[in-house]
Amino acid sequence: MTTRHLLATGLTAALLALTACQDPEARAAAQAQAQAATNEAQAAANERDFESAVAIENWALAKAQADVLLARYPDTEAAARVRAKFDEVKAKGDAVREQARTQALWSYNTANVEGGLQLSAAIYARDEVDVDGSGAKQVRLIFRDHPSWGRSSYLVLQAGDFDCYPSCRVSVRVDDGEPRRMAANRPRTDEAIAMFIDDERALWRLLDGASTVAIEFPVKAGGTRTAVFEVAGLDRTRLPGWN
Repeated sequence: MTTRHLLATGLTAALLALTACQDPEARAAAQAQAQAATNEAQAAANERDFESAVAIENWALAKAQADVLLARYPDTEAAARVRAKFDEVKAKGDAVREQARTQALWSYNTANVEGGLQLSAAIYARDEVDVDGSGAKQVRLIFRDHPSWGRSSYLVLQAGDFDCYPSCRVSVRVDDGEPRRMAANRPRTDEAIAMFIDDERALWRLLDGASTVAIEFPVKAGGTRTAVFEVAGLDRTRLPGWN
């Protein structure tokens, strides 16, 4: 609390003392004035904390400071000033949280393999998918850079199987755009239930700037299933050879 605010509070207290022996209405008015001055001083201090958080672009802290100020001192001048900035601060805080959330959806791996390093980036679908009637399970999208096998992109199931021997076409939709048909294949291997999307570079490019990518694929149980991936948090620098 600044010297000016202390002086104002002290003067208000003195006024309250002078009116203590006066009529109840005057006494109540003096008390209300004293409380208002105290609230303004406290709100001004909270406003400074709010502005400090804004200055360093700590939007989560700034919103928290604003929430406290607006809840405790809603009728103060400081609250009016902070309220005018609240929507912008909240929007920026929400954007930071959403960015952190989508970044955390991706996992990256570096492994020593014959011939050098294998790099990969992987993400699970937003919702689990029932591909064979055994219940909804995770579907994973993986981008891999192998020193001997080259670059590849593929989906992995935990149960059931793709109906993509020796090849098929899948539908890929970016955000609300038009679906794009892409060639795919299911290799004859028991190591994993995997289906490769042939043009891995095209798929990688589609992810750039996208929020979601939906891949519709055929399954042996009949029909197609769709896996939706929230891809906005991809760190493209983790697979530098793809860019």
